[in-house]
Amino acid sequence: MTQDDRQVGKPDQEREALIARIDQTVPHSARVWNYMIGGQDWYEVDKELVDRLLAEHPEAAGLAVASREFLARAVRYLVQEAGVDQFLDIGTGLPTADNTHQVAQRYDPEARIVYVDNDPLVLLHARALLTSTPEGATDYAEGDVRDVDTVLAEAGRTLDLDRPVGLVLLSMLGHIRPEPAAELVRSYMDRLASGSYLALCDSIDDPVMIRLNETYAASGAVPYYPRSEAQLAAMAEGLELVEPGLLPIARWRPTTSAEPPADQLFQWGLVARKP
Repeated sequence: MTQDDRQVGKPDQEREALIARIDQTVPHSARVWNYMIGGQDWYEVDKELVDRLLAEHPEAAGLAVASREFLARAVRYLVQEAGVDQFLDIGTGLPTADNTHQVAQRYDPEARIVYVDNDPLVLLHARALLTSTPEGATDYAEGDVRDVDTVLAEAGRTLDLDRPVGLVLLSMLGHIRPEPAAELVRSYMDRLASGSYLALCDSIDDPVMIRLNETYAASGAVPYYPRSEAQLAAMAEGLELVEPGLLPIARWRPTTSAEPPADQLFQWGLVARKP
């Protein structure tokens, strides 16, 4: 790992306990993603896998970049145009630049954000790196996306769940098989207030993504399941899609008129509102 563990600012005993939980022998999605977007919090096993994947599938090099840029555009839309001022970001990943709280509080300093993840390396860095404006709030909870009750109970310590919330699920539900994933998203949205929003993206089931994720799973990493367009659409069942709907996320309200690079078109996603 390229960042000195001593810099994370956690009490020694808690830090050592988290470090002991980190498996450096197999790749992990949060670290793989961090390496793909130019971060520093990864191990050699993660780098080796990404280098192999992109050597075999260079056409997918923009996967992580597309997801990161979609996050910024979606959160900006939710704050500036939809008036959302609180967010629940599940499957946070390792902190880098332009995290959800940084984007949201750039446009609304009073925005409140709760991050949820269950990876020990993410936990190791979260409290040191996730800060907040004085007017707003940022919190972090250890939790599994499948444990809806626990996640919402933790979120409710910082967020007012009787008011609209922006639920952010980016490039992480692929670790759950398609049918349970759609049901899981509905279970969250059913319990959030009317006027809440869902921002979601995952890899589409293009042959490139299928082959890439077969190699990824063969490495020992937790498998990732690309989705069909219909499977992604099912996750927003009962919600109102925000224009331009479900499509490659690089084409979701882009900031320029230029066609996005082809290597950024394998992640599809949407933003949708609960009536």
